[in-house]
Amino acid sequence: MNKSFLKSLLDEAARPFRTGGHFAYHYARGKLSSDCIFRELLRQGIFPKSGRFLDLGCGQGSLFSWLLAARQHYEAGNWPSDWAEPPKPTQLLGYELMQRDVDRAARAFGRDHPIVQIRQGDMCKTDFGQVDVVTILDALHYFDHGRQKDVLKRIRAALPPGGLFLTRVGDASAGLPYHLCNWVDHAVTFVRGHRLPRLYCRPLAEWVDILKNLGFTVDTMDMNEGKPFANVMLICRVPA
Repeated sequence: MNKSFLKSLLDEAARPFRTGGHFAYHYARGKLSSDCIFRELLRQGIFPKSGRFLDLGCGQGSLFSWLLAARQHYEAGNWPSDWAEPPKPTQLLGYELMQRDVDRAARAFGRDHPIVQIRQGDMCKTDFGQVDVVTILDALHYFDHGRQKDVLKRIRAALPPGGLFLTRVGDASAGLPYHLCNWVDHAVTFVRGHRLPRLYCRPLAEWVDILKNLGFTVDTMDMNEGKPFANVMLICRVPA
């Protein structure tokens, strides 16, 4: 993997958060550089080439900045030949419960960005509208099982044939790696200035069954990059 390319991509993706303050910039930079899911989403071409993206529990919008930086690099001709073409979203809409993260996003992207909007809202209550891609990265386990099922049902209703729902969960059946995941989750939540949450996790097989019963096809992929965790990416598609 080309280290100079990844550094250039990281620099561009983190740059908008300089206006969001010291924490916003270093959090984005640390998250995007250390979490393998961001690289794998681009390298493997999991997202469609275009469409309306909805990120639930989006934080300060680090995923959106990553996608915008990727497209900019691709169009400038600075892109690995063995990576898929990055998406060109027509909408990047995010909902985040914590107002301080929404404020950081507003300072990073501005309030009149042509395609990025990050709003304060609870995914358990907000209207998802009609979109082509929904993402929830490491947030479903913050609310109880009944609300999880309701959110997943509404995501399925928001997606057209061929639509994509992508999430990452911890596999509660994985033993010690699962407990390490939870410890890290609590630590990161505390550093971000939020109260320590109660977590509502499930075994991987249970997540898959729920999603299949809603009509998704589901592929699973370990997303730990050698770390002793139990993170699994679920790639859920609505049959065309």
